[in-house]
Amino acid sequence: MRKKRIMVIGPGRSGKTTLVQALNEEQGKIRRTADMIYGKNTIDVPGSYIENAWMYKHIIAAAQDASHVLIVVDQSRCIPVYSPGFAKVFRCPVLGVITKSDLAPENEEECISQLKQIGVSEPYYKISFPDGAGLAELKEALFGERKEKESQE
Repeated sequence: MRKKRIMVIGPGRSGKTTLVQALNEEQGKIRRTADMIYGKNTIDVPGSYIENAWMYKHIIAAAQDASHVLIVVDQSRCIPVYSPGFAKVFRCPVLGVITKSDLAPENEEECISQLKQIGVSEPYYKISFPDGAGLAELKEALFGERKEKESQE
C-alpha cells in the first residue's frame, strides 16, 4: 500500500509551497514549478492546475494518493478560481485553509464564502506565516487524526 499524503491545492502565489514546507517540516528556497511535487507528507499542486479547468482530471487522479485535500484561499487576493462544488469530487476529507490571514482582514468573509461555494465544510483554518498563527491547529487536524489511526492498528 502506498503512503497517503496531504494534497495542497490553490492558485499561484497563495502560500501553498510555504504551507507544504511547514507540513513537511522543511525549510528552503521557494521556487515556482510546473510539476506536482511529492514531499515527505504532501503533494504540492502547481497553481496552473487549478487555474485551468482542463487540468482538474490530473488533480483528481493524483488525489487517489491523498489522505486529505487542503483547498487554499489567499486572503490578500481573494480571487475566485475554483468551480462551484469543486471539493465534492474528492473521496478523502477536504479542509479549507485561508492563507495570509494577517493581510486584508476585510476579505475574510469573502474567503469563507468562496470555501462554502466550493463545497468545503467548516472549520476553516486561518494561517499566517510571519507569526505561525493557525498552523498548530491545522497540523493537529491532519496529523493528530493520523496518529490516532496508527495507534489503533
